[in-house]
Amino acid sequence: MPHEERVPLIPREVLFGNPEMTSPRLSPDGTLLSYLAPKDGILNVWVGPAGSKPGSEDFRPVTDDEKRGIRAYFWAEDGEHLLYLQDEDGDENWRMYAVRPKADEVAARSLTPFENVQVRPLEKSRRHPEKILIELNRRNPELHDACALDLKSGELELLAENPGNVAGWLADADLRVRGAATIYPDGSLGLLFREDEQAEWHEILRWSAEDGLSSGPVGFSGDGRRIFLRDSRNADTARLVELDPETDEIQVLAEDPRYDVSGVLVHPETREVQAVAFARARTEWEVLDEEIREDFEAIRSLHPGDFSVVSRDRGDRRWIVAFTADDGPGSFYSYDRKSREGTLLFHDRPALADYTLAKMEPISFTSRDGLRIEGYLTLPPGARKPLPMVLDVHGGPWARDEWGYDPEAQWLANRGYACLQVNYRGSTGYGKRFLNAGNKEWGGRMHDDLVDAVRWAVEEGIADPERVAIYGGSYGGYAALVGAAFTPDLFRCAVDIVGPSNLITLINTIPPYWKPLISTFTERVGNPKTEEEFLKSRSPLFRAKDIKIPLLIAQGANDPRVKRAESEQIVSALKENGVEHEYLLFEDEGHGFARPENRLKFYAAAERFLARHLGGRYEE
Repeated sequence: MPHEERVPLIPREVLFGNPEMTSPRLSPDGTLLSYLAPKDGILNVWVGPAGSKPGSEDFRPVTDDEKRGIRAYFWAEDGEHLLYLQDEDGDENWRMYAVRPKADEVAARSLTPFENVQVRPLEKSRRHPEKILIELNRRNPELHDACALDLKSGELELLAENPGNVAGWLADADLRVRGAATIYPDGSLGLLFREDEQAEWHEILRWSAEDGLSSGPVGFSGDGRRIFLRDSRNADTARLVELDPETDEIQVLAEDPRYDVSGVLVHPETREVQAVAFARARTEWEVLDEEIREDFEAIRSLHPGDFSVVSRDRGDRRWIVAFTADDGPGSFYSYDRKSREGTLLFHDRPALADYTLAKMEPISFTSRDGLRIEGYLTLPPGARKPLPMVLDVHGGPWARDEWGYDPEAQWLANRGYACLQVNYRGSTGYGKRFLNAGNKEWGGRMHDDLVDAVRWAVEEGIADPERVAIYGGSYGGYAALVGAAFTPDLFRCAVDIVGPSNLITLINTIPPYWKPLISTFTERVGNPKTEEEFLKSRSPLFRAKDIKIPLLIAQGANDPRVKRAESEQIVSALKENGVEHEYLLFEDEGHGFARPENRLKFYAAAERFLARHLGGRYEE
């Protein structure tokens, strides 16, 4: 019996529509539970008693977003205010809003009602529950200053003015801004420190350019005397270390010879590190605080997936734990530390339980120049190989794919394709040598790794060499365009989502608030002022005449990172050259598609496109 007759199609709405519920959080006193859920089809924040069943009539919406949906929110330490971020049609000029869930009349109040200004949450503290610290580029659109925000009055106080090269600030548990990460023109990263707010700043360490992307501050200890860092100096991988600024003494807390530290669990009261995560083939935790060792053992018995602790009450009696699994929905548990028992709160997409999902298997191979490349392969359940394959390239590129539920991998496998996800050189998580092997290799050896991945899949009998597509967003979209222009004989078709086509215009039009990061681009991608011809040679736009395979291109009109022109200039070249293509422009989106109706429109077009060229299935 063919695969498609055995496994029903999973509707796009189930995979890419809004979750039923997600992102649960406990109020500081532990009496209330909040989560995101649709209200009239738009994600909003709901709040109810922590002991009640989520989704019951005990819960009510406390926000009223009517357009993009809320994706980022948190409780203030006063337990009275719930704070969330929202931008306008994807422009990434985030504003901060506050609601008071316990009030009789719940109405959102804008705390940063400024045009074309981006807010970034910086720090909150139980010692000062009446305020939070934020970063604002109100004074200068290129630079974020550190400010204190009074939650009741809305009053803003400037705490530290950005001198021009600060990429991020660091505050202690008393909400004193005492640290800053600075970036220099050569790509190196400095750590500034001051003893108190009256003292002068001085640099206490500097990471070289090769260490910069994998290193940086995590936070102050509770006593404010030590700083926890990710640090790859004198090692290949980013270790978690503790620095004493007074003596410069460094103590290594956790390390792995191949993988960088990927996560750090810090006690919200003492601010001591309790556990460290490493994203190996799967995420694994190393417990440093014996007080929670039995808790982690108990949590592992609740669910077979990989977990993270996402919320804790002030008494540290109850935790919210999130699990991800490759073949099921995200699951959230309420965990009681006294009894060491967990109770299921909800699955984010319970409808997935009605369908057969695929397993995500870790894979590895050796690149043509000897690097070990890791990734993940998701195959249609019960399908016969070789299969049509989609090479799904992650964005960033300074990021990585990880094991767990991936809606795109499940969608592709369900439609009959092998889905191959590759952590090519330049991806993070595998040490600085692997990361820095991607320097100046956009469209070069980074693309060679993707080509080698396809050849590996063909040699293993997984992929049909005549039916391979390249697909991705952001850097992955660029990789799709590179695949179409540089190696057109390898791929049958390509799908580009918000991918740059011209590296010169990409770098010259980065958002103003990325100006402190410009050296990251010039050092790791190329310098438009001094390496114009090199960047042209790595830009698909200048190889557009070599494109002969069909393309699907999707773009958000308000994308501040990869401007609309990046897609439209390659679309114009495709038209001029008579190349088959489709172009989807979403007027109310930015760098990706936040609104579910736009996501569903894109995936409907994408699966029809892939079915036409690779022969898989699609939902009518």
